[in-house]
Amino acid sequence: MNRHFGICLLVGLQLFSTNALLADNWSGFRGNRGDGVSAETRMPLSWSPTSNILWKTPLPGPGSSSPILWENRLFLTQSLDQKGKNRAILCLDALSGRELWRRIFPFEGNEPTHSTNPYCSATPATDGKVVISSFGSGGVTCHDLEGKELWKKDLGSFVHIWGNASSPVIVGERVFLSCGPGERTFLIALSKASGEKLWSHEELGGKASLEKGEKWIGSWSTPLLHKVGEKSQLVMSWPGAIKGHGPETGKVLWSAQGLTDLVYTSPVANREVIVAMSGYGGAALAIRTEGTGDITQSHRLWHHPKNPQRIGSGVVHGDHLYMANGGPGTLQCFHLKTGKDLWEGKRVTEACWASTVLVGDKLLVTEQNGQTTILVASPQYKVLAKNSLKEHTDASPAIANGRIFIRTYQHLWCIGEKETRRE
Repeated sequence: MNRHFGICLLVGLQLFSTNALLADNWSGFRGNRGDGVSAETRMPLSWSPTSNILWKTPLPGPGSSSPILWENRLFLTQSLDQKGKNRAILCLDALSGRELWRRIFPFEGNEPTHSTNPYCSATPATDGKVVISSFGSGGVTCHDLEGKELWKKDLGSFVHIWGNASSPVIVGERVFLSCGPGERTFLIALSKASGEKLWSHEELGGKASLEKGEKWIGSWSTPLLHKVGEKSQLVMSWPGAIKGHGPETGKVLWSAQGLTDLVYTSPVANREVIVAMSGYGGAALAIRTEGTGDITQSHRLWHHPKNPQRIGSGVVHGDHLYMANGGPGTLQCFHLKTGKDLWEGKRVTEACWASTVLVGDKLLVTEQNGQTTILVASPQYKVLAKNSLKEHTDASPAIANGRIFIRTYQHLWCIGEKETRRE
């Protein structure tokens, strides 16, 4: 897309940030629109630790957040120690992997997490002007692209034995963030310019610890900005229900019951259907997109009471939703309006915690063992390639400028064919 043409289009869009129109950026969790879909038209189909690697950069330690990219700058959140006492946002040169700057935020509080969820699991977000990072109990930070701190917002303490992971979303002049899980659980809107709280919506939280007999509850979901007609809404998967919130006020516009108490995935949607999935073997459901109030009965298309463990989020292509499950490592292709699994649980080699990415008509499914399986996005199951980096990863790939960026526990990798590299 011509950049000047893209800028002109932005004038008429009140709730969509500039990153939504630029194919060569990957500006937040699950890309420019938070849906896992890349506008790129090219990418390598094969790689290994020694082939089609443009560069790899060692990381200070394990992490599950995904890289984001704006032009030639990559951003990544990272804990510099296992106890989360020093939390950081890193900026790297996307052409070489060289670190350009890092900003460190010491944290002396007590914030528990699980060994499988390292600190700083939230993916940052950028609009080309600022980069927003969420560090849980360590607060939310805003920097310009040169690393100058513009503001820092303390949102209080978030305590859950499994930690937190929801990522910020930038929409115009606002930053949206789901805060929790734990007894304090809420959706908040902040001013992008100052960090001032614009509104917050409280949700029913759960116990911070999981003693015997206590109910396990929590959402690690990232809100999805979804447009229905001329109206925009923030769609959130909460324990028990999926809800649509008004971006201007946070007010609940509609809700549909049917999820269970633990939610790790983010909602996915097209113009007609929204799908939300629980984790830990819990329920999944699909609803029609238009409605107000309690739409559980009036708008629900299908409901699956029990499902495989789900951590990463799926991706929509045409009339189908493609999903890679956290355990066991099964792949599914759902017809959006009926919920029928056309792949009948095809199996990959290992569990997938990363979210599925769509590039053209190709699906990227990254497994915890570091293998990325590339499939055709079609009801006819077809594997095109399997490529392994041989390092553990929970992060979702980022796609930009014909290159694939994958964060493992040991490295940040840049994968691409030599002719796609921009000097």
